[in-house]
Amino acid sequence: MRPRTLDEVIGQRHLLGSGTPLRRLVESEAPMSLFLWGPPGTGKTTLAYVVSNVTKRRFVEVSAVSAGVKDVRAAIDAARTELGMTGRQTVLFVDEVHRFNKAQQDALLPAVENRWVTFIGATTENPFFSVISPLLSRSLLLTLESLGDEDVAEVVGRALTDPRGLAGRATLHPDALAQLVRLAGGDARRSLTYLEAAALLADDITVEVVEKAVDKAAVRYDRQGDQHYDVISAFIKSMRGSDADAAVHYLARMVEAGEDPRFIARRIVIFASEDVGLADPTCLQVAVAAAQAVEFIGLPEGKINLAHAVIHCALAPKSNAVVKAIGAASDDVRRGAIGHVPGHLRDAHYGGAKKLGHGDGYKYPHDFDHGLVKQDYAPEELRDRRYYEPTTHGAEAPVAERWAKIRAFLRGA
Repeated sequence: MRPRTLDEVIGQRHLLGSGTPLRRLVESEAPMSLFLWGPPGTGKTTLAYVVSNVTKRRFVEVSAVSAGVKDVRAAIDAARTELGMTGRQTVLFVDEVHRFNKAQQDALLPAVENRWVTFIGATTENPFFSVISPLLSRSLLLTLESLGDEDVAEVVGRALTDPRGLAGRATLHPDALAQLVRLAGGDARRSLTYLEAAALLADDITVEVVEKAVDKAAVRYDRQGDQHYDVISAFIKSMRGSDADAAVHYLARMVEAGEDPRFIARRIVIFASEDVGLADPTCLQVAVAAAQAVEFIGLPEGKINLAHAVIHCALAPKSNAVVKAIGAASDDVRRGAIGHVPGHLRDAHYGGAKKLGHGDGYKYPHDFDHGLVKQDYAPEELRDRRYYEPTTHGAEAPVAERWAKIRAFLRGA
């Protein structure tokens, strides 16, 4: 079912439009070097095949998992020979190029620099970290995006009817299609693998057939419906209630149903400040680190990072003092309780500020004992307002004690 032309490629519309670099490569006789960076199953190998097929160029694939410098040089030498004898250009496709070490990547440089081949490197990892600068600077970087549900459904639908696929020999129930799409998680190759496995079991493919073929029970979960909101609600409330087991269950439920891991990570980051706050200041650090890890490595391994953050958040002492503080302050601002910035706090760096009295009387805290000095900071209308009211939970207890002393010192209350 691999596409033979750019028009057959599903998804990646931002790369396939008229006038895009990839279109120009296909339409041009000149060799070009590029990197295709994106998650598994998004079409990196497919695009390399299409470029070769449409331009009638010789296609040579090298896997960075098993190839060495000797293999790379042999492929380049063969391409040079072909170019010299017949004038036919070669597409040298290196899959998992990030697995090449520096010496192996260096071996590609002469071919790229001298245009002996059209070099296409595929990677699932950020090339700015995994590819040497000389090679990256001589190549065009194209970023592929995960396929949407509609794209994966189109891939499956085409495979059902196309002569290269099942050619109409099987029917797929709508709920079974939805299950295949969920299980694929934006990976077109995976969706076709599951469809083929199901078709080997039965011509009438139901959810039960898919479950049996993939050996994975269907998770009843609609990312656009009530189940999505119910599960994420239960997930947040389980962390808030400090039930790590329940929270991990709902995490697994979302991951297995194909929920976007970045959406889950964002909810954990929000939770870290909204429900934990300064009761455990490390919670936000762990949540952000997990979000970055998921972005960096993706699934399935990324679910371990998410579970790490979920368990940390669930077991951390809880405080909603931070969200209450910003909520109360925002309420005041929205109802017009703003007031004027005290003159001694105003910016005094520009010409004429001194004449306006800006900065007059400001006391620099570092010049005083303990870095504290009595002076007004809030607008006059808001000097008695209290926003941050810390709890005595976890690490917020000493914060509460210190804040009480500072507040009493600054405001005499």
